[in-house]
Amino acid sequence: MRLNLLFLIGIMGLINISHAQDLLQERIWKVSSKKRSIFFDKGVFHSEKNPIFQKLNGIRNSYIPARGYERIVFDFSTDRPPKVYGKISEKEQKVYVDFFNTALGTNVEQLKNIKYLKNLNFFTIDKDNISVELQFSQKVSFDIFYLENPGRLVIDVKK
Repeated sequence: MRLNLLFLIGIMGLINISHAQDLLQERIWKVSSKKRSIFFDKGVFHSEKNPIFQKLNGIRNSYIPARGYERIVFDFSTDRPPKVYGKISEKEQKVYVDFFNTALGTNVEQLKNIKYLKNLNFFTIDKDNISVELQFSQKVSFDIFYLENPGRLVIDVKK
């Protein structure tokens, strides 16, 4: 009886491990304040801590054929964007982004489906943090960087 119980507990432990995110298999990079034109199709990204509470004032996107990529811009209420943690899921064709110390502004409108962006969803984690899920219509890659004065997070998307 005791051996069966230990076996069952061992199997349950392996099930949890198999569904965990394996960060050793992911490319992890720090978001820069400069456009580098290095596009990634998977991985985890993050930015520096910004202790100032702010609002996400708006989101906009555009596609200019001469550039060859769609640009998605998150506009914030302060000079620097908030701390960001995100994951690019190549398999799901999605990008997940968490904004820390940030609230969703009252006038944030949904983006138009211009080129690659298919859908955008907001989730309020708690009163101080929001999460955004961006879904794309096809497999694409991303160059992610931030700008200051005013604070913006920029995601360039190309096939």
